[in-house]
Amino acid sequence: MKIFVAGAKGMLGMDVCASLEAEGHVLDKSDMDDLDLCDRDALGKRLEASKPDVIINCAAYANVDGCETDVMGAYKGNAVIPANLAVVANKLNAVLVHISTDYVFDGETSIPYTESDTPNPASIYGKSKHLGEMNVMRLTNRYFILRIQWLFGTHGKNFVKTMLALANSRPELMVVDDQFGSPTYTRDVATAVSELLASEAYGVYHVSNASHCTWYQLTKEILDIAGISTPVTPCSTENFPRPAKRPGFSVLDNTYFVASGFTPLRHYKEALRAYLEEELG
Repeated sequence: MKIFVAGAKGMLGMDVCASLEAEGHVLDKSDMDDLDLCDRDALGKRLEASKPDVIINCAAYANVDGCETDVMGAYKGNAVIPANLAVVANKLNAVLVHISTDYVFDGETSIPYTESDTPNPASIYGKSKHLGEMNVMRLTNRYFILRIQWLFGTHGKNFVKTMLALANSRPELMVVDDQFGSPTYTRDVATAVSELLASEAYGVYHVSNASHCTWYQLTKEILDIAGISTPVTPCSTENFPRPAKRPGFSVLDNTYFVASGFTPLRHYKEALRAYLEEELG
C-alpha cells in the first residue's frame, strides 16, 4: 500500500513509519515543516498527486498546558488538521487512521472507559481532540480512530525519560498518586495500526497496554527496572497545580479492540521493561 503519514517525525509517528516500512509499504512522510496541514488546498494537491491508499494522522498539538493559552493553535492542530485529512481521504476513497486521546473523557469515574462512553473533555486539549474525532466521523467514511494514552517511546520526550533524568539529578522525587492511566509503548501502538490496516473493521478503538497504575506507581516501576534507588514520595494533584485539568481516572477499556479479533497489547510492565532494556543498554 501507499501510505501518507502526517506527523511522521513525532514519537509515535516515527515508530508507525518504521513498522509500516518493515512490512514493505511505500510511505509519503510529512510534518509541519514541509507541508502546512492546515492549508486544505495545498494538502489536497499533495495527496491528489501521490494518491495514497491510506492516510495516517499522528500530528497533534500535544502540549496540554500550552493549549490552554494557545487556543487557536490547539484547534488548528487537533481539529482543523483532522478535518482537512478527512475531506481529502473521502475524496480519494483512502482509509484514514486518526490518533486521539483519553483526554476526551473527564476522568470523573473509577471504571475504565469504553468506546460507547460519552466524551466530556475538561481541557482545551481534550475539547480540541474531541472535535477532531467528530470531524473525522462526519467528513469521511472509512476511518479508524485510536484513542491512546500515557505514551512512551524511543523518539522524543516522555514521562519515563523525564523520571530517569530527575532520579539521577535529585536526592528524592515527589510524584502524583491520584491520576490513573495505562502507560502505552509507541511500538505496540504501531503494531496495532498495522493490524487494523489489514482489516476493514472501521470504527473507534481504545488501544493501550494492559492494566493501569498511577504516575507514582509508574515511577517506582521505572526506577526499579533501571536499578535506581532514589526515594519517591506519593502526593496529590493539588501539590502540582497545572493550567490544564488532568483526568483523574482515564483508563481505557480495550475489550472492543480484542473482541474485534485484534491482538491484545501486552501488560504495560512488560512493555516498559522491553523499552528500558533497550534504552539503557
